[in-house]
Formats: sequence, structure tokens, C-alpha cells
Amino acid sequence: MSGIPLRLHNGIDASVSCSRCDAVCCRLTVVVMPEDQVPRHLVDRNEHGVEVMAHGEDGWCVAIDPLRMCCSIYDQRPGICRKFAMGSEYCVDERRIYRNRYDHPPT
Repeated sequence: MSGIPLRLHNGIDASVSCSRCDAVCCRLTVVVMPEDQVPRHLVDRNEHGVEVMAHGEDGWCVAIDPLRMCCSIYDQRPGICRKFAMGSEYCVDERRIYRNRYDHPPT
């Protein structure tokens, strides 16, 4: 397939799989909206006073189950997480940025 991603009709790259990822999306800043039913102990306020999902020292969202590498509050996850589509342009871009940052550190 000469490096060209397989695109489906809805703009999703079918070659992307969460099982072959470093939970890149779970390292992003996730704003918690008032209607989100996230357990409060998993929420922080950022430097602007906005409620966001807390991150651990490893940089991952604190809701990640490190043994299974999945969301421990999947049914209660924030709306923004529900809208994040595996293989979407945003997903692919974030994976590329992460790879460039961590797979090829500056010398």
C-alpha cells in the first residue's frame, strides 16, 4: 500500500488502532464540562481555572487503568473523550506529533 493511509468514507484512517498506540489521546488536556459526570477526585483546575482531567506524573490521564491500558471510567468519561474518534485526522496528527517528539528526540 505505498504508505498511503486507507481512508473510509467518513475521514477515518482504518489502519489506526488503539492497540498499537501509546495512549497518546490520554495525554492531551481534556476539559471537563459542567454536564460531564466525571468522578470529582479525577479532576484538576489548570492555570486558567478551567476544570480538566488530572494527569499523573507519567503524563497520562489519571483515569487510565495502567494494567489494562484502558479508561477506568469509560461510562463516565468526559464528552470530549466520547467525541475523539480513533483514526480521525486529529488522532492521526496527535500520534504523528507524539512520535516525532518521543521516537526521534533532538540530538
